Amino acid sequence: MLTAPAQTVIALDFDGTLAEIVPDPERARAHPGAVTALTALAPRVASVAVITGRPAGVAVRYGGFAGVPELRHLTVLGHYGAERWDAETGRVHAPAVPPGVAAARAELPGVLDAEGAWHGTWIEEKGRAIAVHTRRAADPEAAFEALRDPLAHLAHRHGLVLEPGRAVLELRPPGMDKGVALAGYLAETGARAVLYAGDDLGDLAAFAAVEKLRADGLPGLLVCSGSSEVPELAARADLVLDGPAAVVAFLAALAAAITTADPSAG
Repeated sequence: MLTAPAQTVIALDFDGTLAEIVPDPERARAHPGAVTALTALAPRVASVAVITGRPAGVAVRYGGFAGVPELRHLTVLGHYGAERWDAETGRVHAPAVPPGVAAARAELPGVLDAEGAWHGTWIEEKGRAIAVHTRRAADPEAAFEALRDPLAHLAHRHGLVLEPGRAVLELRPPGMDKGVALAGYLAETGARAVLYAGDDLGDLAAFAAVEKLRADGLPGLLVCSGSSEVPELAARADLVLDGPAAVVAFLAALAAAITTADPSAG
């Protein structure tokens, strides 16, 4: 990547990678140094993409990415790639919400009530998806396991898939994941190398996409924003960093290293 930064895509998850995990997802914000690090790095690489399960517009707002001239080549792929925001246009492009999402949303309160799971759980409305968080429960892991099967059945009835994460279970339309989104974006940009950083189970698909591309000869670096909650990701990573603060420091150091290797980069 230091030898060909102009042909490298930097792809990053949002929650847990650029932003700390917090009990209330609506209070999540990018690490204070994230925009500074990205503005140093983005002009020196082919592109920076944020790939997240959040709606694209929400990630842009919580990340503070809009209106930053140095981030004019930033792309945010929201809802696992179903939505897209490009900094150059400042617009979100998104297809219609599948009807199964609305049907599952209507039934979800009854499912939680039947499982006695109201206390300590929290429903996050995500437009094209619905998420049930258990982090506030007295026993988050027990609540998570108790809801896994009922929510899987609810998702199946309405043509959705259940995506487990760190104390969260998300119901979303099938057909898109971070691996599909990443592979498509790399093909679109013509990237010759990629770095992907993530922290959760949903990032395993992106890890798998990078591993496949590496087998085909495209250089790739896998970074885990370290968490004991998702050892599967750390086991497959080339580099494990201690959360968003360390990820941001790494991105800033990478920008500096590229500049040192080629002062004319960017």
